[in-house]
Amino acid sequence: MQSVTLINHPCSVCGQPTSQWCSRCQSVWYCSPEHSKADWASHRHNCYPPVNSPATYSVNMIATPPPAEPELITVTALYFDPEQDRSEVISVQCMPSRKHSHGVCPTPLLQVYFPAGSPEGIAVTQGLNGENLRFPLHLWYCPKSLKMGAPVNRSVHRITSNAARKPWCGPVVVLKFNGSRRSSYMDAGSNDLPALSAYFLGYE
Repeated sequence: MQSVTLINHPCSVCGQPTSQWCSRCQSVWYCSPEHSKADWASHRHNCYPPVNSPATYSVNMIATPPPAEPELITVTALYFDPEQDRSEVISVQCMPSRKHSHGVCPTPLLQVYFPAGSPEGIAVTQGLNGENLRFPLHLWYCPKSLKMGAPVNRSVHRITSNAARKPWCGPVVVLKFNGSRRSSYMDAGSNDLPALSAYFLGYE
């Protein structure tokens, strides 16, 4: 085992001087394994290994619980089911980015809506009359469904009043960015339908 110089730091739970630290993030100090476990509910949200730092082992390290898993984020989205006449509001869970990926948008878990293949995303940044959207939309679709001549999406067909230049095929899920930086999502709803109608009308 690697030897280290013993330097006392205050325990994160009780403040007692200690030379033991979290074995994963190596940045939080505990006087005992019991206090490490007691603090885990809070500490787990920020417990990540140092970036680009080789693993080190020491008698001073306190073993931590399994790696912290980010909590899923839930937002509402619009779902255009190919076999339904109207879109519906659904709840979508998103996997947040790791701490060192700050500013990266969470990943929506959408596979259940796209049984024919993996979905891809398109950013819709303009609404009616070409005005820029303050909160851009993130339209997810399956390229395979779009290209293989799947049945026309009835709910998309409805909001365009059958006036689209080209019919849209396959399912669509639409999330809403929280701003122009597109770093996270906010709830989408029926107020976003006019902008989507404009997008589908111009789709070629």
